[in-house]
Amino acid sequence: MGNIWSKDIGPGDKWSGTIGKGKLIRLTALEAGANVSIQLYHAKDLTERYNMPDTLKAQHTAHLTRGNVLMSDNGRAMVSIVEDSIGWHDPLSGYTSRAATDAKYGTTNYQELRNGWLRSGQENFAVELVRNGLSMRDMMPVVNLFSKVVVDDKGDMRLSLDHCPAGATVTLRTELDTLVVLSNTPNPLDPRASYPSVPVKIEVLAASPVNEDDYCLNYRPENRRAFENTWEYHTLLGS
Repeated sequence: MGNIWSKDIGPGDKWSGTIGKGKLIRLTALEAGANVSIQLYHAKDLTERYNMPDTLKAQHTAHLTRGNVLMSDNGRAMVSIVEDSIGWHDPLSGYTSRAATDAKYGTTNYQELRNGWLRSGQENFAVELVRNGLSMRDMMPVVNLFSKVVVDDKGDMRLSLDHCPAGATVTLRTELDTLVVLSNTPNPLDPRASYPSVPVKIEVLAASPVNEDDYCLNYRPENRRAFENTWEYHTLLGS
């Protein structure tokens, strides 16, 4: 499993890139308390993208971990979670906005602070979407990797602050050619008064082919159907 490429994503930074099918994407929290928001699009047809409701409904869950498959709005397996050191990633709480970032951490702007200004997830995603031929109308639900959000007895959603230690990892496997868009910005539910984003390493590695005893394939019956839809797509495309 050789390392093909790697990059450190600093606090507040963003990144996007197309990663071909059959690759591993390993993300590592370089300090405690990381949160990386991700959006996923089918690189060969950008109108097809990660579908949060179907992903959660089909797998009877409100959080994501090893074995879960991130499904597209065409019912295909896009990305599978093949390794996970912390067991819980948040698909519900979304990304930060400019207004919420200013309200929580104080107003900052690029003109005064240059790269020291406090970015929001919404702005980071907007920039990367335009770079990839998309626009604000293509904004979509995210998965917040490394974050655990629970519901308390009053029904309020709360972020677990001690969930992600330094060195935590999660590894995704691409089942389609995938445009990955990342924003290393705080979870919207983070209660800390200081901007908490921490550096994260992203690595792309070669993956072994999916076989019949694959953990993600067999995690739920609905997962197999999503894989079959993906395999059918590749067979008809001749890829």
